[in-house]
Amino acid sequence: MNSLFSVLTDVTVDGFALWVVLLICVGVFLASFMDAIAGGGGIISVPTYLIAFGGLPTYYALGTNKLSACIGTVFSTARFIKNGYVRWKLMAPAILLSMGGSVCGTWLQLHTPDRVLKYLLLLVLPVVAVITLRTRVWPDEPGDIDFRRQAAIVWGAALLIGCYDGYYGPGTGTFLMIIFIRLAKMDTRHAAGSMKVVNLASNIGGTLSALSAGYVFFHLGLISAVASIAGHYLGAGLAIKNGSRIVRPAVILVLLLLTVKVGSELLFPEFWH
Repeated sequence: MNSLFSVLTDVTVDGFALWVVLLICVGVFLASFMDAIAGGGGIISVPTYLIAFGGLPTYYALGTNKLSACIGTVFSTARFIKNGYVRWKLMAPAILLSMGGSVCGTWLQLHTPDRVLKYLLLLVLPVVAVITLRTRVWPDEPGDIDFRRQAAIVWGAALLIGCYDGYYGPGTGTFLMIIFIRLAKMDTRHAAGSMKVVNLASNIGGTLSALSAGYVFFHLGLISAVASIAGHYLGAGLAIKNGSRIVRPAVILVLLLLTVKVGSELLFPEFWH
């Protein structure tokens, strides 16, 4: 027993005790599992990193999280693509628009207070949650919609939500899922696959920025990426197999957690900074 305790406390990765690394891996696995199904994994993984990193600057937690999340997202995205749930004619422009929106959002973040957006989210999130709860049946078949109208909705959402992702971020994939299903008339599986490719593009940009700035604990990020891969792979498989039966309740959970996160950031800003 003493020898196990010594291993957990004495063995370190990037200066972090092994037990801290294991704690991070558990949080990352749960976050990735949820993220593959309904988006919003950062609501779990970012607080996990913040707690584990203690008094270190927040951008190290965000950067290391980006690395592990990006690697894991590759696997869930690949699984949706392999099963034919991504329409490239529709999604290729959406990826570019999302990346452009993310750049705009990052610029806005530097010039406006984020508290304004957080107060707005506290008003919007309950409304979105009620709409989601009232929609008891999520489609497993696509709805009837003209391609040009669908493209306008998808591309507009990619630009707008991409801007939100660059400005603030949490729940990006979940908002895309809801728009793709409710407005763009996608079936649940194609909405999930489309959400993942847009999210992956955003994650790649964020990861490269964090790496170039040196705000990543590289070895820790690679180890937690193994947990991220497992979570994303299993979550994507569950979403593909069960469709709306698993995605709808997961989306509701993400919305509730996001509401708690935004509220806690406003009430206890010292924890998040």
